[in-house]
Amino acid sequence: MTVVELIERKRDGGVLSPEEWRALMAQYAAGVVPDYQIAALAMAVYFRGMDAVETEALMTAMLNSGRRLDLDHLTVPRVDKHSTGGVGDKVSIVLAPLVAACGVAVPMMSGRGLGHTGGTLDKLESIPGFRTRLTLEEAARQVERIGCVLIGQTDEIAPADRRFYALRDATATVEAIPLIAASIMSKKLAEGLTGLVLDVKTGAGAFMTRLDDSLTLAATMIAIGERHGCPTVTLLTNMDSPLGVACGNAIEITESIDVLRGGGPADLREVTMACAAEMLVLAKLAPSLTAARARAVRALESGAALEKFREIIEAQGGDPRVVDDPESYLPGAAIRSVVRAERAGIVQRVEPRIIGRAITALGGGRAKVEDTVDPAVGFLVHVRPGTAVQVGDAVATILANDASRESAARAAIGRAIEFGEALPLARPLVSHRVTKEGVEELGVSGAT
Repeated sequence: MTVVELIERKRDGGVLSPEEWRALMAQYAAGVVPDYQIAALAMAVYFRGMDAVETEALMTAMLNSGRRLDLDHLTVPRVDKHSTGGVGDKVSIVLAPLVAACGVAVPMMSGRGLGHTGGTLDKLESIPGFRTRLTLEEAARQVERIGCVLIGQTDEIAPADRRFYALRDATATVEAIPLIAASIMSKKLAEGLTGLVLDVKTGAGAFMTRLDDSLTLAATMIAIGERHGCPTVTLLTNMDSPLGVACGNAIEITESIDVLRGGGPADLREVTMACAAEMLVLAKLAPSLTAARARAVRALESGAALEKFREIIEAQGGDPRVVDDPESYLPGAAIRSVVRAERAGIVQRVEPRIIGRAITALGGGRAKVEDTVDPAVGFLVHVRPGTAVQVGDAVATILANDASRESAARAAIGRAIEFGEALPLARPLVSHRVTKEGVEELGVSGAT
């Protein structure tokens, strides 16, 4: 069976067998099958979908194309969290040291920016000297020593997915639910976890804009995790607006440190604490979500979580002074300009996709895989839906290193923030909790 025949079958709505997926991904990882054929197959999947057997087969094929992180000898639970991506989403940067400070081993493998969304690795690498490219042996030793590592997908872990991931970004096939599920779970199962929490972003700034799609994705990934002995819980969180105030790389590190100090925006704190509670319950370090949240709060208030972040930074070659004085030790932008409201009213929308794309246009993301990221640029978005503003009030601050790009960013903010007269309908920040038992509607707000 040739690759062209496999593409034709999927294009026409057919099914590929597990053996065919296994052989195809092995050949792709080895460089035998070219990108353009996999791109054609991805587009066929985007339109035709995959059944559960195919999704499992693709995930397993990508998982088995590389090595796994061996942490089975550890006596502590090993739990990670993964977000499907959004704008201003720096939850992982706060969450990993917070949960590690509570006694959980957190081997957190993150990604770079994908489409209009930011990447945890790009944010971490704005810390001078911080290394995200560790070998599996280095990562395992660090988890053994300090309980946490923050790394990118290495050449050793799911290399077929590594290539496929970049290709999907360049071919407008990111949003295909089976491809998202297979990609995420191939990496997470390679970490040797005893539990996994998934944050499925939903709304205008997410890859999943519809609730039904988010629930389908959550159920798909939970089923894969459970079949492989990794208990998995999913929270659906709102991405109709950027999360927090800071949208960029270095400024999101600053905001993360604010939360680790006990401050920071309420919505960012709430999503972080909701994920932390789930992780601690999966780790069996708390009997209930309420008790788990209380334990996480203590780790923040005592300073243990902040000190764990300092320890992680130092272990991975970064400058730990960032924790004490981020503005002095993180990259800063040459231009800092305020955007002010030209009319009075109530903010109706803060469109996250426009802001995410504007960050890329400023240089803070990648239009092409080989692009260099400027860590200093981005936005501080000072308003949220429901905020009442008067003429002249600051609605955003632009951080730029180029005057022409700053001008384009100002226009983008004008498109992203919409005004009206009435209070907009508020959607809950954490809307649903999904487990193998089913779906629970939560309706948790982060406004307080």
